[in-house]
Formats: sequence, structure tokens, C-alpha cells
Amino acid sequence: MMDLVSNFEFFLLILVRISGFVYSAPFFSLKNVPMRVKSGISIFIALLLLYTLPYTPVSYAGIIGYSILIVKEAIAGVVLGLFANIAYYILAFVGQFTDMEIGFSMVSQLDPMTQMQTTITSNLYGYLVLLMMMVTNLHHYFIKAIVDSFQIVGIGQVQLDPNLYKLMIEFVTNYLIIGFRIVLPIFVSILLVNAVLGILAKIAPQMNMFVIGMQLKVLVGLFILALIIEFIPSVADFIFNEMMYFLKSAIAYIS
Repeated sequence: MMDLVSNFEFFLLILVRISGFVYSAPFFSLKNVPMRVKSGISIFIALLLLYTLPYTPVSYAGIIGYSILIVKEAIAGVVLGLFANIAYYILAFVGQFTDMEIGFSMVSQLDPMTQMQTTITSNLYGYLVLLMMMVTNLHHYFIKAIVDSFQIVGIGQVQLDPNLYKLMIEFVTNYLIIGFRIVLPIFVSILLVNAVLGILAKIAPQMNMFVIGMQLKVLVGLFILALIIEFIPSVADFIFNEMMYFLKSAIAYIS
């Protein structure tokens, strides 16, 4: 009877960390993924790990002590999933900046996956990178990463580093740098268009540059987007590398 209780306690701690990761990780945390699918994936992976990981007795003092272990495991899973997922939001920044430059920022739509108001280009980049994530089996990497985390941070051994905020500061820095690198072709082309319109406004002040500028920016922006669409795999590489880097770094901060 004690072995059964001990195994259930061990299984529950595994399940909590896996569930926290599944509910916050890229691809798995999408709103259009049914809750039953998320729960099924969590339970299935936890059962596999129960018979794969070597059993280690978990020491705690009463119900409160075990509840603290549960909370730590849940936070560990959420932190791992969150830091793997936040790199995906670089695409939202890129899309909003791009649409602001070419004049599409006033057009927003509800993204059914995130339940957020996003722009057209944000959805374009987001769906393309998500499809590449599925084609390249990156979601398998995330599952392997959370499974390997049990080898680095054993059950009941989660220690949250208070310096975790430094990883968030590093992300914000990379967020801006990578975002501007992706949007740079659009930014430069629209900057040249603005310079040409400024010169024309001085040469021919009778021309309505506001009307001409809006149409010209849209045409130039769509043309540049059509040209750089072939570089989407490179953009996906940037995002995937950031996801992997922050996931590995987050593991170091909970061990």
C-alpha cells in the first residue's frame, strides 16, 4: 500500500511539471488545441516517465510540505514553457512594426490561436513560422527538452533562482535586436520612399503627397514583402534558435 501511495506521489509531481510545460509551451499552448488533447498529452508523457525515470523517494513534511513541492514543480514547468514560448512573440512585434510602416496598422484582426488583436503581417509571419515548426518537428524537441529536464532537475529538487529576471532582461534585448533585423528591409525601403516624397514635396508643393504617399507605401511595402518572403526560413531559424537557447537557460535557473 505504501509503495502504491509513494508511486502516486511521484507520478503526481511528474504530471504537474509536464502539465505546466504543455499549457505554456509553443504549439501545445495554442487556444485552438482542445483541453482534452493537452490533458491527454500530459498524462501520457507522465505515465511513460513514471516507468522510465528511476524512483527517488521524495521527502516532505506533511501536506503543506507536499503542496510546496507541487507548486515548485508547477512553476518549473510553466517557466520552461514560458521562456520557450516568448520568442514566438517576436513575430508579433515584427508584424506590428511592418504594418505601421506600410500603412496596415489600422487593420487589426483577432488571432484565434492567441485570442489577441494582431495585424495582418503578424498573422502572416506567425502562421508561416508555426507551419515550419510542425514540418521540422520542433515540437518533438520541446517534448525531449522537458523530459531531459528530469535528468538535470530531479523530482522534488526544484530550486528557483531569484536571478531569473536577468534572463527576461536578456530576452527583451534579443527581442528588439532580432525584431529590427527581420523588419530592416521594410524599414529601409519605406525610409527611402519618405525621403523621395520629401524631395517631391519641395519640388512640386502643389502635389498632394499625403494621398500619393499612402498608396506608394502600400505598393512598395507589398513588393518588398513579396521579395523577402523567401527568407522566412531564415526568420524561422532566428526564432527557433532563440526558443532553444531560452529553454536551456531556463533549465539552469530552476536547478
